Amino acid sequence: MGNLGFGEILLIVVVALLIFGPSKLPKLGKAAGETLREFKKGMRGIMEDDPSEKK
Repeated sequence: MGNLGFGEILLIVVVALLIFGPSKLPKLGKAAGETLREFKKGMRGIMEDDPSEKK
């Protein structure tokens, strides 16, 4: 289920273009990238504060 092929990705892009239009997609991509970056940063902070990892 986790593996997406070229056809599935192409279908998702086409549907996204139809729903949001070409002018909104760069903004959505940027927002998704910033969200993922913040999530990774938060997870890194949690892992560094984890007392079970320290010896």
